[in-house]
Amino acid sequence: MNLWQRFGQQSQLRLRLNSLKGFVALFLVGGILSVALTSCSGGNNTTTTTGTATAEKKQNVELTLVSFAVTKAAHQAIIPKFVEKWQKEHNQTVIFKQSYGGSGSQTRAVIDGLEADVVHLALAGDTSKIEKAGLIQPGWEKESPNNAIVSKSVAALVTREGNPKGIKSWADLAKDDVKVITADPKTSGVARWNFLALWNSVIKTGGDEAKATEFVTKVYNNVPILTKDAREATDAFFKQGQGDALINYENEIVLAEQKGEKVTAIIPDVNISIDNPIAIVDKNVDKHGNREVAEGFVKFLFTPEAQQEFAKVGFRPVDETVAKTKEFADKYPPVKTLGTVQDFGGWDAVQNKFFADGTVFDKIQATKKR
Repeated sequence: MNLWQRFGQQSQLRLRLNSLKGFVALFLVGGILSVALTSCSGGNNTTTTTGTATAEKKQNVELTLVSFAVTKAAHQAIIPKFVEKWQKEHNQTVIFKQSYGGSGSQTRAVIDGLEADVVHLALAGDTSKIEKAGLIQPGWEKESPNNAIVSKSVAALVTREGNPKGIKSWADLAKDDVKVITADPKTSGVARWNFLALWNSVIKTGGDEAKATEFVTKVYNNVPILTKDAREATDAFFKQGQGDALINYENEIVLAEQKGEKVTAIIPDVNISIDNPIAIVDKNVDKHGNREVAEGFVKFLFTPEAQQEFAKVGFRPVDETVAKTKEFADKYPPVKTLGTVQDFGGWDAVQNKFFADGTVFDKIQATKKR
């Protein structure tokens, strides 16, 4: 074989080898691209247009609940029941993160970046603030039963054992020798209900706004310290021995009794319906991808099973079947004259009139005896 023939055969061999290497390289690149595209399309948790799962659902899902202080006992009883139910029905473990505090403080925390998926606050006005911040879609009240009111209570007056100051009604809180413990309406939703209950007690018995202002001013002049939230108010009264009377939720009284406290309390015949709403924080659940479980939890809170847990720790059931059972009908007798926030134009009107900077509450505090 001559030199040119050998050269030609070697050239053909190199060409075939190079072609084979090119084919292998292209095959590997194609495989890598295929894997990458699958990953980008969410291959670990996707469904087809017909709803058939292409991969297993995530085994754990997190849900952050932000609520006002006095609901803690109820939620800690309810959450394990929901987790068990969800696990059975969806083969998925729900891991809860929980935060409790004054409703006003919790509201600000969510607006400032606390990534709540569900908020259970003391009043609809706080939920509306989160809506106005763009985190909750308008119309949230209609997304759940009972206009989203999931728990409710009334105001109670707690006295020292034997009621040495003879406190029987709201009017007695204005006496010169009575010290009253309540939370700060600037940080506590419960305290705003307390303020409204005081105001309502005058209006519902024929008084005008001038008389209401005079009466409420006298009561707040008898408040030695405004606590941050309702739970701190309860602790100041029971644990620290401050004050002659405590204004608080009826449910706090029930809970204190369950903890062994000997409580002397009056539920005034003229009272206010303290309504607490639940809402999904749309922007956060969309970010976290946990809307299904958030909606499931909110729905569960309205079931008789969950409402019984609320009722056990002092909240009046919003479910009529639970409310009519002998256990709870005897525990929560009807209130003779029950006002609502709607009597005062709703929470936007109440906030603007009483609690916005420079309005009624600030003016009352400015006249407080030093």
